Amino acid sequence: MSVMLETPELPAVFDGVKLAAVAAVLYVIVRCLNLKSPTAPPELIYQDSALSRFLLKSCPLLTKEYIPPLIWGKSGHIQTALYGKMGRVRSPHPYGHRKYLTMPDGATATFDLFEPQSEHCIGEDVTMVICPGIANHSEKQYIRTFVDYAQKNGYRCAVLNHLGALPNIELTSPRMFTYGCTWEFGAMVNYIKKTFPQTQLVVVGFSLGGNIVCKYLGENQANQERVLCCVSMCQGYSALRAQETFMQWDQCRRFYNFLMADNMKKIILSHR
Repeated sequence: MSVMLETPELPAVFDGVKLAAVAAVLYVIVRCLNLKSPTAPPELIYQDSALSRFLLKSCPLLTKEYIPPLIWGKSGHIQTALYGKMGRVRSPHPYGHRKYLTMPDGATATFDLFEPQSEHCIGEDVTMVICPGIANHSEKQYIRTFVDYAQKNGYRCAVLNHLGALPNIELTSPRMFTYGCTWEFGAMVNYIKKTFPQTQLVVVGFSLGGNIVCKYLGENQANQERVLCCVSMCQGYSALRAQETFMQWDQCRRFYNFLMADNMKKIILSHR
């Protein structure tokens, strides 16, 4: 008498679950790595002028399509994480002198001054006055890398340390840096102008620093004296709209909001 054994359906269902799980993981990877995002030349917005035409002719890279590294090159998250690790290993350590300036309200502003390591290509004295991003200072990896490159190309660099950002510099007044205060940056620029009367200035701002330097140049026309140009990188133009964006979960924006808020809390608590 033969016995017929029924094949259980569980393995087929289980294979379907595994397939769905693999598909979900692949979707997340493709989405997080932005693999479907097309590459294109940057969109340039400028006024037609002799200076604009000169810049476009001198910097053909501005009109070329950016081809990122394969797999991870389209993901800002991975680029940020990789630089956060590799930057600590390979980041240069330029040598500079720390300057202290007493502000009218008793605050102690500090900045680091780095002398050029070679002659400038046009043989002139040019100083980059640099304002870092939020809660940053001259000891951050991206600032050190930028300063090292500038020094080797003949630029003097002055880097503002945001008030309260350096852990070993105590506050001497009941305030720290804010989103729009230009007092410390202005004091640094005035020091450079007085100490190096022949130097020309290139104003550079990163992120929050971009807001500060643009605001500084627009506050008074006298602030633009001896300024060759201003370069604002990754500047946020509206704090209110940026706040709404950072509260979103899409592209893990809220995670960055948590990291920045936690960093600000640590700085504030270190001065309590």
